[in-house]
Amino acid sequence: MAPASFGPVQQIDAGPLDVGYVEVGPPNGQPVVLLHGWPYDIHSYAEAAPALGAAGYRVVVPHLRGYGTTRFLSDDTMRNGEQAALAVDVIHLMDALAIDSAIVAGFDWGARSANVVAALWPDRCKAMVSVSGYLIGSQAANKAPLPPPAELSWWYQYYFATNRGRAGYDKYRHDFAELIWHTASPQWTFDDETFDRSAASFNNPDHVDIVIHNYRWRLGVASGESQYDELEQQLAIGPVITVPTITLEGDANGAPHPDPATYATKFSGKYTHRTISGGVGHNLPQEAPKSFVDAVLEVDGFAS
Repeated sequence: MAPASFGPVQQIDAGPLDVGYVEVGPPNGQPVVLLHGWPYDIHSYAEAAPALGAAGYRVVVPHLRGYGTTRFLSDDTMRNGEQAALAVDVIHLMDALAIDSAIVAGFDWGARSANVVAALWPDRCKAMVSVSGYLIGSQAANKAPLPPPAELSWWYQYYFATNRGRAGYDKYRHDFAELIWHTASPQWTFDDETFDRSAASFNNPDHVDIVIHNYRWRLGVASGESQYDELEQQLAIGPVITVPTITLEGDANGAPHPDPATYATKFSGKYTHRTISGGVGHNLPQEAPKSFVDAVLEVDGFAS
């Protein structure tokens, strides 16, 4: 069970967003930015962030666009969930908080954003911890069909491509998220309090738009914004990541994820991979916070 409180949540204008975030640890510590995924929120780091803060790090944990208290500053801004937009949000937040360079770590959507930041702005990323490895993708690559069992694991992506799927997620977003929690982490025995704490973040008025656009964009059935086209072109080639990196995987991850052997060559700096045992699923930072914290401490040593 997660701690009863994690906060306070602060707000700051960063790029097109008013970002809600938690900051713990000394303000002059080595910055660490922790990025959550879907369908999760900042409470995935409710144990890991304080532990890193106690170790002397300045830890920043933002709600992604469409989650929690993060809001768009303008009603006219497209509710865009493409990978480049989410990564640029990280750079805007670092700029707003006067962070020149940080250790960037995440899982699920957050791991992909960490990958993009490390690949495109290595000067802003001292080192990286990425759960499930290398997750940068492209619309072109996603056109290729997968074997039927792999396609089945992405069922919700195809559901979201339909009007029925959007309406269903809007109506049943909490039930939907709880189902994903169970299937993605089949051995994690979370309680109602733990789930409800994160599920409150899905009441964000932009949540459904961001989630639906994210998965539709991946399939190429929704367009992104032209301002990100150049970045997406760079990402489409699958750029090698040069910053020191540790990748992690749970031994009981029930969500779609690549085999570590398929992405080891994507990291040209000091690199290691660890599979965390003990029935650890997709939400690794919350299910195995000590292992996650240890990886951040170790990768900082890689970069020193």
